[in-house]
Amino acid sequence: MDNIAPLQVRDLSILIVDDMKSMRLTIRKMLKDLKIGSKLRFAENGKEGMEVLRGDHFDLAMIDWNMPVMNGIEMLEDIRNDAELRDLPVIMITAEAEREIVAQVAEIEIDGYLLKPLTPQSLETRISNVIDRLNNPEPAKVHRLNAREFEEKGDFYGAIDEIKKALVHKPSASRLLRELGLLHFKIQKNQIGEKCLLKAVSLNRQDTVSRVYLADYYLKTDQLEKAGKYYLEVLSLSRRYNDRGFDIGRNLLKKGYRSTAFSIFSKVISNSKKQSEVRDTIIDICFDLHEYEFPKELLEKSIRENPSNYDLVYKAGLIAESSGDIDGALDFFLKVDRHVRGHLKCKYNIANIYYQKSKFIQADDYLNQILRIDPGHQAALSLRRLF
Repeated sequence: MDNIAPLQVRDLSILIVDDMKSMRLTIRKMLKDLKIGSKLRFAENGKEGMEVLRGDHFDLAMIDWNMPVMNGIEMLEDIRNDAELRDLPVIMITAEAEREIVAQVAEIEIDGYLLKPLTPQSLETRISNVIDRLNNPEPAKVHRLNAREFEEKGDFYGAIDEIKKALVHKPSASRLLRELGLLHFKIQKNQIGEKCLLKAVSLNRQDTVSRVYLADYYLKTDQLEKAGKYYLEVLSLSRRYNDRGFDIGRNLLKKGYRSTAFSIFSKVISNSKKQSEVRDTIIDICFDLHEYEFPKELLEKSIRENPSNYDLVYKAGLIAESSGDIDGALDFFLKVDRHVRGHLKCKYNIANIYYQKSKFIQADDYLNQILRIDPGHQAALSLRRLF
C-alpha cells in the first residue's frame, strides 16, 4: 500500500445517489465549482446506485438517506457486504432530524455524513476529511483490515487478536463487536460470540445486522422467544427481513408464543407494500395451525378492502366455523353461494350447518344441489345417510 499514490480530491470518481433531481444538480454544480472530482455519475435510488457501482470503478459514493426503492442505509449494507465494494468510502446525506439515526446506524460503516441544506464549505470539508482518512487510515481501521486478511486465510485467532486491538481504539463500535462475536462463533465459542453481539446491540439501538445474527443464533439453539424478540426489533428497523418474519412467526405459533408471533405478523404486514397478499399468507399460516382469532381480524380488513373476493369470504366462513361461530359461518357461506356458482365445498358446509341446526329440509336441498353436479360426492352421500 505504501507504493500507492494518495488520492487527490480533484481526481476523484464520485457516484451521487439521490432521488431528487434538483439535489443531484445542486451537488454537481458545487463539486464543479470546488474543482472536486474528475468523473461524476448519478443514480436515483439505492438499487440503481448498486448497479452503477458494480459496473464501474468509484473512489467515493455520496448517498441520500431517504430514498424510495432502496434507501441509503440499505444501500450502505449492500456495499459493506459486497467483497468488491466493501471498502468504498461512503458519505451519507441526511436532514437534521435524521442525524442521530444515521450516526447510530452507520458508526464506523460510514465515512461521514452531510446535513441538508448543503453548503459548498461543508461539502468540501467533508470530502477532504474522508479522503484524508483514506490516505491516512486510523488505527482501528488498520487493525480491522488486518483481521479480515487473517480471517480470509482461515486464521480466526489472528483475526480475533486484531479486532481486539481495534476495539482498544473504538471500544463502543458495534460493528467491531459484531465481527468479534462472529469470529468466536467460528471457533465454537458460542457464549462469547453471543455476549459480543448482545453488547453490540446494547450500544447501538439501530444495529440491524447484529440483531439478525442474534436472532438466527437463538433460532438455531431453539431459544424461540429470544429469537422472536430480536426479529421484532429487526422488523421495526428494516423491511429487508420481512420474508423471514413468516417462518419465525410460524415457529413461534407452533411453540405457543402467540403474542410475539402476532406482533411479528403485524409488523410484517405494516412493512409490506402488498399488504393484502401478506395478510392472505399469514391467514393461511394461522389457519393451518388452528389459530382463528388473529386471522379473523385480518380477514375482516381484507374483505372490507375487497368485498368481491369470495375466496376470502369463504375463508372467513371456515374460520368462523372452526372457532364455534356457526351462525356467522353460515352467513359467510351463504354469501359465497349467492355469488359463486358450483362451489361444492361451500354448499357442503351449508348443508352440514343446517344439519347441525336440525334444519333437515334446507340441508337436504343443498345436498341435492351437490349431488346433481357430482353424483358420487362421498361427503354429501355420507351426510344424507345420517338423516
